[in-house]
Amino acid sequence: KLTEAAIKDVGSDVCSLDVGAVPKGRSRSLFAAVGCRDSTVRLLSLAPGKGSLLEQKSSTALGTTRPHSVALSNVEGEGGGEITLTVGLDDGSALRAGVDPVTGAISTSPSRRFLGARPVAVSRITLRGSSSTLLLSSRPWIGRAGEKGGRHAMAPMSYAPLDHGCSFSNEAVREGIVATSGNTLRILSVGDSGDAAAAASLGSEDDEAFNSNRVNLRYTPRQMCLLSARISESSRKIVLAIVESDANDYGMEDKKAMGFDGTGKSKSGSKKKESKGDDEAMDMDMEDSDDEEKKDGVDDEEDDEDDDDNTRQTPIRGPIPSEKGRWGSCVRLVDPADACSTLDCVEMNRNEAALCCASVRFHSRGGESLLAVGTVTGMTMHPLGHRESHVVLYRVVNGERLQLLHRTKVDNDGDKDIGPVLSLVHFQGRLLVGIGRTVRLYEMGKRQLLKKCELRGLPAMVKTLQAAGDRAYVGDMMQSIQFLRYDSTGNRLVLVAKDRNPRPVTCTELLDINTVAVGDKFGNVSILRLPRGADVGAIDITGTRALWDSSREDATPKLETLCTYHVGEVVTSMTRASLVAGGAESLIYVTVTGRVGAFVPFTSREDVEFYTSLEGYLRAEAPRPTGRDPQAYRSYYAPMKHVVDGDLCDAYGQLPYDARQKIAERLDRSVGEVMKKLEDTRNALL
Repeated sequence: KLTEAAIKDVGSDVCSLDVGAVPKGRSRSLFAAVGCRDSTVRLLSLAPGKGSLLEQKSSTALGTTRPHSVALSNVEGEGGGEITLTVGLDDGSALRAGVDPVTGAISTSPSRRFLGARPVAVSRITLRGSSSTLLLSSRPWIGRAGEKGGRHAMAPMSYAPLDHGCSFSNEAVREGIVATSGNTLRILSVGDSGDAAAAASLGSEDDEAFNSNRVNLRYTPRQMCLLSARISESSRKIVLAIVESDANDYGMEDKKAMGFDGTGKSKSGSKKKESKGDDEAMDMDMEDSDDEEKKDGVDDEEDDEDDDDNTRQTPIRGPIPSEKGRWGSCVRLVDPADACSTLDCVEMNRNEAALCCASVRFHSRGGESLLAVGTVTGMTMHPLGHRESHVVLYRVVNGERLQLLHRTKVDNDGDKDIGPVLSLVHFQGRLLVGIGRTVRLYEMGKRQLLKKCELRGLPAMVKTLQAAGDRAYVGDMMQSIQFLRYDSTGNRLVLVAKDRNPRPVTCTELLDINTVAVGDKFGNVSILRLPRGADVGAIDITGTRALWDSSREDATPKLETLCTYHVGEVVTSMTRASLVAGGAESLIYVTVTGRVGAFVPFTSREDVEFYTSLEGYLRAEAPRPTGRDPQAYRSYYAPMKHVVDGDLCDAYGQLPYDARQKIAERLDRSVGEVMKKLEDTRNALL
């Protein structure tokens, strides 16, 4: 029997409603959240008594968008229970704010994050024994309180888009989700790995924002690039090209000729057949009384065989060649939209190693995306040498396979400046190639590439190449960065500026036409910029420049160092990208140990002052497991400049509450405001 206790007129149409969960030790919920079509969310009291029931405690305005769903969650914190209000909006973003459990006041600084293109549906679930929220947009998300310092974490689920979902629990699935997707009903369990067919993957706090697809390769990947392949006149397909190579290794054809199988499937298959044959022969002589023992023995043998199969899934290292200069290499075409499945794999010639690749669009080919691969034959490390180098051009046919167009031999003619091809880049409808100490510009011909111009005499060896407009940015293996400019009237490449500090460059990324980010072999990341007006006198229009010597060291402009930071690991690659839709661009880098990091640019002076002050206070308060000063570590090779240590600032949430309160008072903020500031910066990236 239902009894009407109270009626409340909120003055607007109600589009969403949620009654909060009952806290521990209480018989009823404290508040109810109401989302209205006037772009407001109101908090009503559920305390019994006249004048108290459905009394409005607080409200918050959402701007121009309307609430699609609301949810109230109870989170266990250090100071007791906390109430969190989560609002899913029609514009595809989610808003999260704290609620005072006594007065019902909503915090004035809610946290907002874009989740997808569809309106966000929010529901409460239980995950790892704690209250969490399920947010459904164009992809499912889970929000939960972090295990470190109570920091809130938002993570995408590695699963298909869902329409509706709520918490589910029974004897088989203690903490699950029942959801609908189209015309199907699905029951999910959220775990740390996504191996099961009906399990959604949610990582730990360190890697929760990333999902991974594993692609088994033959050799070590050296470089990759995206290609736009034409399927028909009106449709295109994005594919990924990967070049692989290994030193001191035989190619696939040589391994097959030797009878070597890296997977071990043939051996395991023969063993299985022998074991099955033996078992059948034994069954004929066994008595009925020994049936149970026979079954147990067979089961044990099958378990052992399964264990052997699991261990054999790891590739086995093939035989090591006795002579130097042996290489195994291939070019692989992968479809990123189909779980990174391999479309085509082209094995290179004997002892030929593919070391770099690039997507190039020649004007003479109508702007079609071609794959250029730089190869070296018979390359030895000590001493460094090779027999010959090639630039190979491939065409992607129907987005499924590679078609060889032609091979161009890079002849050295005894010139020491001509070395292995280590870098390629598209440059004004042509191909710019780094060959040893030489940068060369090629145009496409019918049978091979045609050399147009070159610049010799670079310091050590060209490792990386970037291009923008009429400029080329050359990363040297020992002497940092050189800025080049192409003079179309004289058909020549001119040195504009270079870095004054030697850096063993491993990777570069262009930030704008005057600024470049550099990673070196010692684990440092630096930001270099061309001084204003430095390229004005690079190209001589009058023709009188030959009257004096302009090749002196002091005559070349020097790059300015804007930022320097010691990561601690060798940075192997970096790129400028946004990880979430609508997020700001950041500098993403990866290291040799598999670590993924990012440099987030500050957009306001207030953020710079806040994080600089927080970093200064944490240098004294944060624990030091090794007893080393964080600033001294980040300045291992060069003084840290204009970079805030994000790992140190993230340690704020791991401090005791008294230490956090002390730092927050020095910053003239509350602990919640400091945590929200850290969370907003993280959400802007992830």
